[in-house]
Amino acid sequence: MSDSKNKKGWSRRKFLVRSAVGTGVVLGTAYLTRPVQKRSLAQIANTIEPPYQGFTNDPTIWFEILADNSVLLYSPKVEMGQGIFTSLAQMAADELEVDIKRIKVLHAPSASGNMDFFSTGGSTSISSLWVPLRELGATMRQMIMEETARIWNIPSDQLTVSDGIISDGSRTITYGEVVAQTTEWKIPKTPKLKDISKYKYIGQPIPRVDLEDKVMGAPIFGMDATMPDMVFGAVVRPDTIGATLDHIDLGGVADMPGVIQIVQEPDFVGVVATSRMEAELAKEAIKVTWKAERNWQLSDIQEMVRVGKGTAVTVQKKGSPKRILDNEDDVLQSEYTSPAGAHAQLEPNGALAFVEEDRATIYMSTQVVRLSREEIAQRLGLKSKQVNIIPTFLGGGFGRRLYTPNAIQAAVLSKAVGKPVKCFFNRKEEFQNDLFRPPTHHIMRGKLDKQGNILAIEHHLSSGDVTYGSPLLPKAITSFVGSDAGAWRGGMIQYHGIPNHRAISWHVKLPFATNYWRSLGLLANTFAIESFMDELAEKAGKDPVQFRLAHIQDDKAGKRLKAVIERAALEANYSNEVMKGRAMGFAASTDVNTPCAQVAEVSMENGMIKVEKVTCVMDPGISVNPDQIRAQCEGSIIMGLSASLYEQMTVVDGQLQPTIYGPYRMALMRDTPKEINVVLLQNDDKPGAVGEPPLGPVGAAIANAIYRLTGTRARDMPIAMV
Repeated sequence: MSDSKNKKGWSRRKFLVRSAVGTGVVLGTAYLTRPVQKRSLAQIANTIEPPYQGFTNDPTIWFEILADNSVLLYSPKVEMGQGIFTSLAQMAADELEVDIKRIKVLHAPSASGNMDFFSTGGSTSISSLWVPLRELGATMRQMIMEETARIWNIPSDQLTVSDGIISDGSRTITYGEVVAQTTEWKIPKTPKLKDISKYKYIGQPIPRVDLEDKVMGAPIFGMDATMPDMVFGAVVRPDTIGATLDHIDLGGVADMPGVIQIVQEPDFVGVVATSRMEAELAKEAIKVTWKAERNWQLSDIQEMVRVGKGTAVTVQKKGSPKRILDNEDDVLQSEYTSPAGAHAQLEPNGALAFVEEDRATIYMSTQVVRLSREEIAQRLGLKSKQVNIIPTFLGGGFGRRLYTPNAIQAAVLSKAVGKPVKCFFNRKEEFQNDLFRPPTHHIMRGKLDKQGNILAIEHHLSSGDVTYGSPLLPKAITSFVGSDAGAWRGGMIQYHGIPNHRAISWHVKLPFATNYWRSLGLLANTFAIESFMDELAEKAGKDPVQFRLAHIQDDKAGKRLKAVIERAALEANYSNEVMKGRAMGFAASTDVNTPCAQVAEVSMENGMIKVEKVTCVMDPGISVNPDQIRAQCEGSIIMGLSASLYEQMTVVDGQLQPTIYGPYRMALMRDTPKEINVVLLQNDDKPGAVGEPPLGPVGAAIANAIYRLTGTRARDMPIAMV
């Protein structure tokens, strides 16, 4: 379809949303500097579900109708295994009035103008597009209906449509036939959306639309990308923390087999060769001397990430918890830690770039299409519209691809040789140059009243960067917030019935890069809080499930949290008793307004913890595709189990280690639970976050089960052995 010249203006609703965001920034920079205002802002950040940040005024950049009456849906959100292409197809099919089998979902190239100005992340793909995509589908349907009415010279209200075929009672015409006769489109007012009870596909367990490509090994990932006359690049990278280039010796490297050119830039040195192996061998032959100011060790990093070091900001406060906990007797205090973790996704980072005189084409696995386009354009001296980012399927994202500056290197190498250049990290480079999950340290303090209820509770958490320093967030925002919202994600006390509670976030700057990791700080923070809730319940002599329920406020969020806790205990037949060598542990968390409760059942096998079963109850609101949500829960639980039990990066003589799979221990098939039971509730009238909330409770649930089984409290991740 041709791009329309008749653009809809912003609706009042969209104007208000964007105006509110802009006003918030202005007020924040000018006024929100005092502690109470910062806490208020933190509370908003903890629950806000950001709207979709892209163009939703023109359906023609989202949909393409082909002559055979099939539909191409161009998604500005990237598919990295979470299954969003299927859910997007369901949402579009119901409002377009076409069979879902007719819809093929593709990544929208940046040149189309259909870009998310934020990213694919934060568990917002479906929730943020819930209204806009259905409106676009409905508007597209109405556009075609009105054009049909013009062709037949009859009122559009005399037409009906089913499966992409329009009828006036005596004649029929397909969407594809209408499109073939139309050269210019008028975008009508968005029609009223259907009642959800009328939907045919939304709410159904539709099989994945990308399943066949993945099963058959179709070339859909970044590493599969090819272009004619393509050559390969490799970049010299340091292998120690904080190292900078001191001296380089290129003697003889230019004459090695396959070497086309050595490219020296102020910030990197790269090799271009006719094959990847030749590029890697030439890179390894370059003699480089590095200099580093300090020979970092793991103990140095652990000492930096201690509560009391760095900068503290109180992000949550109710009542007088500090006064009570500082002055009362019989205060329970516990400490917890988590290590740095790698993303360890299967596909390393990289890109295929072809830079010509006045344009650049980039194939890459990225969660940030717009940001990558802007950075590449700036480096090449091009206008943004001259750079076309063509997103591919991601061989694992998990936040690792929320910053992909490596595409700049591929682009610079391509410009230097005038050919398409494919440049990817090798596995060692991927591990050592990861944007790691930061290590954390937690101090929990709590005081019970005479009835055994929590009088006061406090969570001190210390972490390296998560959102701080990210190109995704302007410095103005992070400065007026005053704390790293990613680090304290899941770190607030969710039991608002406790009369005195607070959370304090300590921020430290580590010597190596840390950033987004799936669920951000949720896993580590929930590990600390929910383990401590079990400790307090034991001290009070109360059942841990009922103990939690007694401290939940009776508002909407509280009722949803109560519902998942009660259902999880029921589904798992929760018990505090050790039976047949197995014990259960309980934990719950709320992330991006999605509550989730889990029960882990563990045993001991040859001195190692074995997770036998996990029961997960989550309330994501409307489930567009319940089967896919269950799969997301299963994936999150296994990923959280792996991080909780096994994964850790260490530092030895300035080097981040391990650098290959194997030594970097991850959960294998034999380590995964034999049974994962997922139950979905719906206590909200819209879809909520799905991809990250199920990660929250799993570590604490396992740790609490371990305590019941062994009598030893697990306070440090990884916790495979106690």
